[in-house]
Amino acid sequence: MSKFTSALAVLGLFATITCQAKPTENPTSSLPFVVMPQNNAAIMGRKQVPILCYHQIRDWKPTDSKVSKDYIIPPAAFKSHMKLLADQGYHTILPDQLYDYLTKGTPLPSKPIMLTFDDTDKDQFDIARPEMKKYGFKGVFFIMTVSIGKVKHYMSSEQIKQLSDEGNVIASHTWNHSNFKKLSTAKDWETQLDKPTKKLEEITGKPVKYFAFPFGVWNEANLPQLHKRGFKLAFQLAEKRDANDPLMTVRRILDSGYWSDKALLNSIEHSF
Repeated sequence: MSKFTSALAVLGLFATITCQAKPTENPTSSLPFVVMPQNNAAIMGRKQVPILCYHQIRDWKPTDSKVSKDYIIPPAAFKSHMKLLADQGYHTILPDQLYDYLTKGTPLPSKPIMLTFDDTDKDQFDIARPEMKKYGFKGVFFIMTVSIGKVKHYMSSEQIKQLSDEGNVIASHTWNHSNFKKLSTAKDWETQLDKPTKKLEEITGKPVKYFAFPFGVWNEANLPQLHKRGFKLAFQLAEKRDANDPLMTVRRILDSGYWSDKALLNSIEHSF
């Protein structure tokens, strides 16, 4: 079995369920940027911004498990939730704004919220993109590079570039959705961080500064690898942030396929 075929076999499992250093420069970026030491106590003291996480946007199938339906939001529900956010006066922000707010206290728009999308699913382009455009919303797309342009269920390079050109942010989600906690060797970091960064920068022509942990899983021991490569923020799911490294453990919540409009608002208001 080829390396790519093996990786695609792994992708099949994820199609349903995924989801105080010295200044450093990103060693893989053609457009270097610098990440400065931060006041972690001040960052932890700022009010958290609601961040929603999406994976697949499609109707449920009889074969979908109860657990997987948390990660699959039907298109009708997604559209209803986007309209709800607009009607409630929420304004989408992007990671650069969040970083400046957390590190410098830069003001944000009223009722800020961030929309994030994991795993490169094509339905994010086909369904989420036009729906968000109705309301002037922008999002962050965390891309697995193993599947780009090779599987019809996933986005192509051209679609990823279009998202970027339209003002959305393209960010890293490893090469093939590997568990961040299990990465350990120089080869692991090259395969799962360095090469994906280079690939995405080649596609978009922009630096890749943000990362999302596959499965939302992370460990403190490996966080320095993100700092070393100049990542400014990294996004998990709903676990407690690391008080010693809050920029690398930013919290998100899943917009569950089970949630009504009311349940979504309740979660936004009480989860952050």
